[in-house]
Amino acid sequence: MASDLAILGGTPVRTEMLPYGRQAVDGEDIEAVVRVLESDWLTTGPGVEEFEESFAQKCGATHAVAVSSGTAALHAMLASLGIRKGDEVIVPPLTFVASVNAAVYVGATPVFADVDSESLLLDPESVAACLSPKTRAVIAVDYAGHPCDYEALRSITDGQDVSLLSDGCHALGGGQGDRSVGVLADATTFSLHPVKHITAGEGGVVTTNDHIVAERLRWFRNHGITSDHQTRAARGSWFYEVEQLGFNYRITDFQCALAGSQLKKLDQWVGRRKAIAAAYDLRLGGLKELSLLKSREGFSHAYHLYVVRFRPDAFSVDRARIFEALRAEGIGVNVHYIPVYYHPFYKNLLGDQKGLCPVAEEAYEQVISLPIFPGMTESDIEDVLAAIKKVIAAWGI
Repeated sequence: MASDLAILGGTPVRTEMLPYGRQAVDGEDIEAVVRVLESDWLTTGPGVEEFEESFAQKCGATHAVAVSSGTAALHAMLASLGIRKGDEVIVPPLTFVASVNAAVYVGATPVFADVDSESLLLDPESVAACLSPKTRAVIAVDYAGHPCDYEALRSITDGQDVSLLSDGCHALGGGQGDRSVGVLADATTFSLHPVKHITAGEGGVVTTNDHIVAERLRWFRNHGITSDHQTRAARGSWFYEVEQLGFNYRITDFQCALAGSQLKKLDQWVGRRKAIAAAYDLRLGGLKELSLLKSREGFSHAYHLYVVRFRPDAFSVDRARIFEALRAEGIGVNVHYIPVYYHPFYKNLLGDQKGLCPVAEEAYEQVISLPIFPGMTESDIEDVLAAIKKVIAAWGI
């Protein structure tokens, strides 16, 4: 009954909010950070290189370059590939704004391609329709943690002088076949934000197999300077040169110590995310009121998010009301994402583009992200399912 809902005065499933994501920091992580804090190098030191080597090895990439945030990683990636004013970058609208903002940072124009209705991943056919003589890059977003179909996308970009890039910030630990996210595209960005698979507090990484791109990335994160303090100290030299305009996108050694300690637990944590997703699949997959996103055969899903679609024809209320009701039950659901071109900044920049990507726009009106993080207990999972059951019982048609 509707009166059972907490939003209408009933007893909530939980008294303490269960977030959609949460970091895990243990004693080993803290000890790793303390060791660096007690050392001579707090930034631009050996800890950064050690983390980069471990991260590259984990992804199977030749190079990993760590920076101050996932957004900095996106910006540095585009700048290091020479994307500039007058160029176009194809992006999906169903992503965090940083994926698109980075194109604007370098002066390029974002062009929005629609997503596939079953997975909400970038639709290769829509990408092909968006190609123009000005296209210089495609940024594929591994939405929720499922890798995009890079083979299909590469068949479109090959021979076009177009870089195929990945925003893999949701997908660390995922892959296709025996290849990890981090080597499926020409370059891939990752985030080390607390809700991601591993954290440095804040931070980001770019992986690539291109030595020249990696070198430019290292310059770009350090004001465009071709050497860092550690290198000059080892040489006993003071001299440095600025080869290009860069930014201070450096990451600290103690952040890298935290992320490096967490990287050792990545497989375990992704395994737990998969187990939670499997429990959701089992209990929610048969409900007529919901649609689950499709996982494609041959791909390994990293489950940064677990996204469900609440079918509008199956409820007497809209998604906004369902969202409010689940939050009132103590379930910290979220929505990923508002289509980027709905935001006022992009309306002012590009004009009103509503209707441009109908699949993404329809999905936005229906999606809700359920809690999923390694520290969730079986009781937490049951609470999420109980709250959804209450909403369906109250407002399902």
